[in-house]
Amino acid sequence: MTKLPTTKREKRDEINSQIDAFLKAKGEIVKANMGESGLVDGKYNTSHIGFNEPKQTRTPLNYVVATLEQRKQQKHAKNPVQPKRSNPKKKVIYDDFGDPIRWVWED
Repeated sequence: MTKLPTTKREKRDEINSQIDAFLKAKGEIVKANMGESGLVDGKYNTSHIGFNEPKQTRTPLNYVVATLEQRKQQKHAKNPVQPKRSNPKKKVIYDDFGDPIRWVWED
């Protein structure tokens, strides 16, 4: 017997029962202002922000891209797509009663 996954309703009921148990045990819910929980000592925690280093200059690689595009064009020019030849197919010839008489190759 497999256990069915919990539904949203069951999860919601479980959370509500945990809240009720917390409040019955003399717990207190304190309302926090918007954005207050992200503050450390009244300031935003900037240790995880990665914009501390100066902007680095980038090396232009336009000539590399041009070389790759040129190779791609040469590759397509060398190997033109040839039409695919169809292979001959074997066809059976039947008599008036539906019995096979012989095989014939058709293109």
